[in-house]
Amino acid sequence: MNSIMLVSLIFVGISMLVSYRLRSKFSEYSQFPLSSGLSGREVAERMLRDNGIYDVKVVSVDGFLSDHYNPADKTVNLSPDVYNNTTIAAAAVAAHECGHAVQHATAYRWLTFRSKMVPVVQVSSMLIQWVLLAGVLLINVFPSLLLIGIGLFAMTTLFSVVTLPVEFDASRRALAWLGTTRITNAQEQPQAQDALKWAALTYVVAAIASIVTLVQYILIYLGARDRD
Repeated sequence: MNSIMLVSLIFVGISMLVSYRLRSKFSEYSQFPLSSGLSGREVAERMLRDNGIYDVKVVSVDGFLSDHYNPADKTVNLSPDVYNNTTIAAAAVAAHECGHAVQHATAYRWLTFRSKMVPVVQVSSMLIQWVLLAGVLLINVFPSLLLIGIGLFAMTTLFSVVTLPVEFDASRRALAWLGTTRITNAQEQPQAQDALKWAALTYVVAAIASIVTLVQYILIYLGARDRD
């Protein structure tokens, strides 16, 4: 259990560093005006139109880097710093979120798979902490409880892993479209790519942390079983 706590603390530290770097990059590229002069909202609306998507709304939501696409109500939700600003960072983030809308419209298989997992993961997330804790404490009395916890945790780990191709593909679509339409010029394109790279790294760290923690719980279960 101590090793799990240590690994968790290590990855919390790494996650904080990556998140800090992401915020730093966003702030840096928010200082560079976009040569095309389009706001994040305008970038999003144009990308949707260019992909033949007319049933998705672009709206502003509160928060910093709170940007996301909601497939339930078909909205691209942009934070004020993205929605209103005409910067490289705003264009990159807006296009990335529209990348998810394009995935939804084209039934991108990884997004479809992840969406089907959401109800299961929501239930797992509510139970997992207590089941794993009880499973570790009662490992010598009721080892099957830990196995149940491992199964629940495996679902959330799978969700984190499946999220990776979804996020990478959205960024790929965004960058390709930004470059093709010349909304970002040759100097701005690498900066937009760098901003999205750090956003993607937050998901990579989360997935690796989840995998490592899952393996540790499995080893605890196997170790207890071998002692029987």
